[in-house]
Amino acid sequence: MKKAVIVFSGGVDSVCAVSFLKSKYELYGITFSYGQKASNEITAAKSFAKKLGLKQHKIIDIGFMKELYGDSNVLTSSKKKIPSEFEYSIVVPIRNAVFLSIASAWAFTLNASLVAYGAHTGDTHYPDCRPLFAKKLEAAFNQGEIDGIKSKIRKNIEIWSPYRKGLSKSDLLKSGMKVLGDSIFKTWSCYSNKKYHCGICESCNNRKDAFEKAGIIDKTEYVE
Repeated sequence: MKKAVIVFSGGVDSVCAVSFLKSKYELYGITFSYGQKASNEITAAKSFAKKLGLKQHKIIDIGFMKELYGDSNVLTSSKKKIPSEFEYSIVVPIRNAVFLSIASAWAFTLNASLVAYGAHTGDTHYPDCRPLFAKKLEAAFNQGEIDGIKSKIRKNIEIWSPYRKGLSKSDLLKSGMKVLGDSIFKTWSCYSNKKYHCGICESCNNRKDAFEKAGIIDKTEYVE
């Protein structure tokens, strides 16, 4: 079976992306602690890595990024309020480039042919989720290992996302429900770090909307 490394946050997108890929790939999950407020997602990632039978699951501490990011975005800043609709303050500067660089380094060492992350067609506001970004990053990483690829020491990697395949968040949810059933509601999407999903941040609102579009009754526990 081919190998794939997936950036695995414990959120509904990455968990459902694993559900989508697991019949075709031996999956290796990589979760990043980068100073985000929502550390609940790391707990969820650990749980779903076991549920979904990931071959390996690594949690990588890159908490030093919090200091570098400072107050540039609401996800790592302790001062900024999290908005209920999209604002550019939600965008963590090239976060996916940082994640995918590390995930791709691991993929090259594993001889994996795929590096995946959960960006979908609803992520239009986020430049580092768009297919054009993933395509250029893929080309750059393969160029960075071109001699190893030509000599067959390394495998050429594809950076895969649901977005590149035209899949929406609700498409992912339908796929995830088939594999996970009601445990899908234990994924963590919220930008806050409360006991339950806050129900009012942009990510919670996107989650609610996607379940509705998918025709799935949302059993997630929300504060509001």
